[in-house]
Amino acid sequence: MQSRLLQEALRAFAAEVSEALQAQLAAGAEIPFELAGAGSRAGRSELQFYSPMTGTFIAEHWPRLGRLPARGPALSALQAFRGLDRYVAVLDLRPGQRSQARGALADHALRAFCEDVFHEQSDFVLREGRLQVALSRLEAAQETQSGSLTLLATLHGLAILSPQLQLAERLIIARPETISGVPEQALWPIRPGGAGASEVVGAGEHLLIVLDVPEQDERVDRSLDYGRELLLELLRALRLYGDGRIALGSMAWACAGEAPFAPLALDVSGRPQGVLVVRAEQEDELRAFCSLTARRVPREGPVAWALRRFELGCERGDELEGLSDHLLGLQALLEPERVAHGLLAARTAALCAPVEGRQQVAARVLRALELERDVVHGHAAHGAGALELAREIAAHLRALLRDVICGHLEPDLAAVADELMHAGGEPDREAAETAREPAPRAVRPVRAKAAKPASLRARSGAKDDEQTRVLAARRAAAPQPAPEPARQSALPL
Repeated sequence: MQSRLLQEALRAFAAEVSEALQAQLAAGAEIPFELAGAGSRAGRSELQFYSPMTGTFIAEHWPRLGRLPARGPALSALQAFRGLDRYVAVLDLRPGQRSQARGALADHALRAFCEDVFHEQSDFVLREGRLQVALSRLEAAQETQSGSLTLLATLHGLAILSPQLQLAERLIIARPETISGVPEQALWPIRPGGAGASEVVGAGEHLLIVLDVPEQDERVDRSLDYGRELLLELLRALRLYGDGRIALGSMAWACAGEAPFAPLALDVSGRPQGVLVVRAEQEDELRAFCSLTARRVPREGPVAWALRRFELGCERGDELEGLSDHLLGLQALLEPERVAHGLLAARTAALCAPVEGRQQVAARVLRALELERDVVHGHAAHGAGALELAREIAAHLRALLRDVICGHLEPDLAAVADELMHAGGEPDREAAETAREPAPRAVRPVRAKAAKPASLRARSGAKDDEQTRVLAARRAAAPQPAPEPARQSALPL
């Protein structure tokens, strides 16, 4: 499997280097030569000749070549290249250079690639044969890696503006047209969740995940299980990051070494809703979020249980069916007493809305509970209003889980919400029950914005200064928890 993006970027840069250096020769610059020998046999004199020092000439002009337009895309493609470390390892670098940042290694590799393309030429005319040999030598650095298994999966509901998004050294999200050698089925534009040929959508509406699974065991099945775990952890992080219902395709493909790709069932479901767009300036934030999520997701307790309910709700084919899962997740976090739904509504509003919007959000939560009962009895109408309400509940749960995992909120969300209600003059439990009356239709419901943490929303505005003081005092008074034992993250981040 080869990266079309890498090949095209290097071809474009080599063409610009050829044009720039040919212009330097035309302006009077000269390539230095060195006296070289072909060796001697049986006492015969050594045959000597002059060899052009193209590498020295390229090194002297490298600062100028670094300003060429194609250099940026070529460097980005090399940084995403999984064989970069192996390719750099065989270069004649000074001691210490191999430990530099990946960007510096990519720059060294790019210069070495140019030297390989024009090696021992007396000019800088770009010759297709030499270029192809240099590209093959570069790609071989990836193909010769051993002890790894490559997994390929389709990702739906996410859009990236860059051709490829490098989330980790062994994990890439890419547009289908930037990867070659993938199974034809992975390019079919079919929605996940058991969609058939009648539900084919545009070819650009899904991405590819390329994951290199490090060798975990001699048994391939165990490595495959580990690879599935990595894909599911990535899916969880992406669902927590944004407001789109992101989904994996039900099938993936695996290959070891030079063997062909074989199909692999992922045992996932769910359909995407909307598209989460990741811009270039958001890529570093997403990388950091995926790394943090992989390390801090709890394995047990109410937060872990609520997170599982969130994932189950996202995997439902019908969003209204997922409403029950998401309400159960909110109850696990905010209503451990299970005594009054008005208390759940009031606490959700305290954490997910400013003071002036709490009554409206509480009314929406109570309306969602009524909607769930209608769904159970088969009386719910699948209209735009019902779907919007179900998505609001999912957004509240997502925001709370994300803030707890990231450390912005304490896990005891019920206690935090009670203190916020007390500081903001929130009515008591009996008064909260009065919020069961639906909000006036003339008022547009306040929705939780997934792109902004719930804790920031709860603390925004001049009216929420008292809430901020309550949270700060609570954190200052709370004993510092003992550091958790380090555990290896499943995602290779």
